[in-house]
Amino acid sequence: MSVLKVENISKNFGSSEVLRDISFTLEKGDVLAIIGSSGSGKTTLLRCLNFLETPDTGRIYVNDELLLDCADKTTMRESEIRTKRLHFGLVFQNFNLFPQYNILKNVSLAPSLLKLGTPEEIDTNAKKLIERVGLSDKLDSYPCQLSGGQQQRVAIARALALNPDILCFDEPTSALDPELTGEVLKVIKGLKGSDSTMIVVTHEMEFAKNVADKVIYMADGIIEEMGTPDEIFNNPKSDKTRAFLAKSLENL
Repeated sequence: MSVLKVENISKNFGSSEVLRDISFTLEKGDVLAIIGSSGSGKTTLLRCLNFLETPDTGRIYVNDELLLDCADKTTMRESEIRTKRLHFGLVFQNFNLFPQYNILKNVSLAPSLLKLGTPEEIDTNAKKLIERVGLSDKLDSYPCQLSGGQQQRVAIARALALNPDILCFDEPTSALDPELTGEVLKVIKGLKGSDSTMIVVTHEMEFAKNVADKVIYMADGIIEEMGTPDEIFNNPKSDKTRAFLAKSLENL
């Protein structure tokens, strides 16, 4: 059974076609890396999966449950959208931590508001997740007291706190200095094999090549090529894929 099935997702902004007929599946524990140039539709796809944008066409299933069918024109209530959004955790480029709360509060706030356990259970789980990303000594620190890499690790712990079916990363290292990129990628890599199903939009080609189970290369709003890392990086079939990889790997 697929954890995630995406069928024929399309999205327009005015006359601009941003996504065209996007379809793919993910099995439990899979890591999918989505690569492509800026403007290829990668972030819009993540936003559609997370119900931050509404596609114009297509269907989204999680664990064989139909979450979205664009052919159904019934307007979803905001409460329905929030519930469906819980299937996905999203780690943004720019952390988006709450500056007024310490790290423990940042991680425990959403589970507390949703009453996902007793206060003691939520507190204990938050501390375990913060330890998992290597920041046990920062429980009482505030975001402004952390490096960018540390803030992004807190954001990962916060996303994990809601126990999503699929964890999504939107260019998680793009706002970081090169020396901080490695610590975040190490945490994401450490989640592989722990039954975490992940979608990582990334410009880190080595990460995509060495960690992903499946790679999608997007260009001009479509899936230009999809396959294993070996197929995409060592034997690409598309001229566009070959040109993109040549340019990307040249810059390493």
